[in-house]
Amino acid sequence: MIPAFVQNFIDMAMREQWLELAVNAASVGVKILATLIVAKIILRFGYLIVDKFLKAEKEGKIKFDERKIKTIAVLLKSMLKYVIYFIAGVTVLRIFGIPTESIIATAGIGGLAIGFGAQNLVRDVITGFFILFEDQFSVGDYIETAGLTGFVEEMGLRVTKLRSFSGELHIIPNGEINKVTNHSRGSIRALVDVDIAYEEDIDRALKTLNEVCQQMAQEREDIVEGPTVLGVQELGSSSVVIRIIAKTVPLQQWSVERELRKRIKETFDERGIEIPYPRRVIIQQKPKS
Repeated sequence: MIPAFVQNFIDMAMREQWLELAVNAASVGVKILATLIVAKIILRFGYLIVDKFLKAEKEGKIKFDERKIKTIAVLLKSMLKYVIYFIAGVTVLRIFGIPTESIIATAGIGGLAIGFGAQNLVRDVITGFFILFEDQFSVGDYIETAGLTGFVEEMGLRVTKLRSFSGELHIIPNGEINKVTNHSRGSIRALVDVDIAYEEDIDRALKTLNEVCQQMAQEREDIVEGPTVLGVQELGSSSVVIRIIAKTVPLQQWSVERELRKRIKETFDERGIEIPYPRRVIIQQKPKS
């Protein structure tokens, strides 16, 4: 049998031990929570600084492309996020009493081994910097790369995100971007081929097309040059093909082509100019009586 005073002493010691553990756990929890809150505040503050700095550059005397500014903003915020998360992670490990110096040293020693497994990651990051440095494309551009087309929705250190016309989001590692076709830089060509019947007067058709093109040029501000009627492009099997070209602002070439075809069809119908379509003539021989 344990004496009563000894049992009381043991119970008191256990209570003090549990109390100390509870206080330590609460202290650790508070420190971790405070670290995460501070990291979040610093991250938001950093985002505000980046936005304010880039806004000042945008409104400065030297004008920068808005899409390029958006791209730089995304990259700076991504870099800031990784740095803050790393510092917060190291701080949390220190709160738990884990020696981060040894972890960093181990990471340095094992960096070579990890590097072999992270070659693609390093390639993606380096390619991302070169894309930005060479200004190959920016956020908002319509590009074609890696067999995919779409609008650049986001450009990060490792991946580029494209949003296609049908709504799919394509995520492409920057290391796979080895050739880019940018449809948002400079004037874009719009091309329309018009078929007329062989029986029609070509000069009359050309005059009509010129009138339609002149009217389009006066009414649409997104047409940079033309539309210009080049003339007879081809003598087809059942029609004479006349080609029209124009230069438009980026991404408006399809709209210009659609409206030009519509106006040509309406004008041809008004003036009785025939646009040929496939016909089949069936000759039925009467049976001999």
